[in-house]
Amino acid sequence: MPYTYLDDIAIADAAFEARGRDLPSLFAAAAEATMKLMVDPPGLIENGVERRLSLADEELDMLLFQFLQELIYYKDAEDLLLLASDVEISEKNGQYHLEASAWGERRDPERHKLNVDVKAVTLHRFKVEKIDEGWRATVVLDI
Repeated sequence: MPYTYLDDIAIADAAFEARGRDLPSLFAAAAEATMKLMVDPPGLIENGVERRLSLADEELDMLLFQFLQELIYYKDAEDLLLLASDVEISEKNGQYHLEASAWGERRDPERHKLNVDVKAVTLHRFKVEKIDEGWRATVVLDI
């Protein structure tokens, strides 16, 4: 599993540490951890709807922040449960760019039981860092 839930970071929120051998796998792991926190198992989410995500930021950590916020936005605004795939990250002219597909379906209360309702990503202890094995992110979610 490319992520671990952290019980000792935030009492009223949920936290996890995601890992990836490269940036695309780190971002995909963080997206999966966010969705699995809400809906378990995320394997119940079928591929019926796709959204293309295109984001940019000067800071790598803020790009991940935006990416996770985008998935939460679709859950709230369109009642869509989305998993990320085909994540591509590039750097050009001092900005990081993300292109990704997010696929899933509209939430069906009979099949998709919400464990918790994630409201937002917080900046509390939010971090993306390069490590020997690749990349690691620490994320705290407001629930």
